[in-house]
Amino acid sequence: MEWTEVTITVPTRYTDAAADIAQMTVPYGLYLEDYSDLEEGAREIAHIDLIDEDLLRKDRTHSIVHIYLSPEANPTEALSFLTERYTAEKIPHTLNTAAIREEDWANNWKQYFKPLTVGERLLICPLWEDVPHTKGRKVLRIDPGAAFGTGGHNTTRLCLAMLERVIAPGCELLDVGCGSGILSIAGLLLGASRAVGVDIDPLAVKTAAENGRLNGMEPPAFTALAGDLVTQVQGTFAVVVSNIVADAIISLSSSIDRHLAHGGVWITSGIIDTREPDVLAAFEENGFAVVDRMEDGGWLCFACKRKEG
Repeated sequence: MEWTEVTITVPTRYTDAAADIAQMTVPYGLYLEDYSDLEEGAREIAHIDLIDEDLLRKDRTHSIVHIYLSPEANPTEALSFLTERYTAEKIPHTLNTAAIREEDWANNWKQYFKPLTVGERLLICPLWEDVPHTKGRKVLRIDPGAAFGTGGHNTTRLCLAMLERVIAPGCELLDVGCGSGILSIAGLLLGASRAVGVDIDPLAVKTAAENGRLNGMEPPAFTALAGDLVTQVQGTFAVVVSNIVADAIISLSSSIDRHLAHGGVWITSGIIDTREPDVLAAFEENGFAVVDRMEDGGWLCFACKRKEG
């Protein structure tokens, strides 16, 4: 089976932002080519002055981000997401794709996904790793497959930490754009009585359901639904979490209230710091007040409540 390699070429001053956005489409890391400081880096790191001629001919003005999509993934959807995000962030870019052999990439990323402590109460452990000493933490076992959500990305860690702050025993949770299901499962481990995850990607929904079963959580405790918020989700929830992108959160801010219980908390993440003013303006326009804010590596997470009166 063939994987799809996506290469994103951007001016070097946008390298970090472009890599952060690309990271949101895959759970298993990326490969970055950046030769902008080639000679300086060679002297400082390798302590050499002679550099291979092929390297010296590399473009110093642009960097290339490489990501790899599994055979089950939808390259068109990933390309659409990347184009939307880079255009919104005004990042000049060129996207290209190529097919590669599965054995060249399929499992290599797993060596970098190790047990990870998050916040004060959670331990994320991939299915293929032995569970280390937990020190009293709740263990969340996960195989993300091709879905977003290992706990390693800043946006997911922020959501997990915010969930620790807002989950009350017995509350019900809605996870919009559930990906691997990590946030739904974490919410249940932290004390929620029921979680519903919804995602437009059927593969993500399948992965989320499988991860739920890995952690002993099946319907009605955890239900993963394929589709959108309007057609698939019914009822209201004490906590709604949306780890998506700024534009989607801005759009949701006018409609999410119908799924938020009185006094409920809406957690939003996937927001690059440069989009903070836009997101805050949407909150204000639609009657939401920010009650908590967290930041990590240029990414933001907000907890919001409906304004009273």
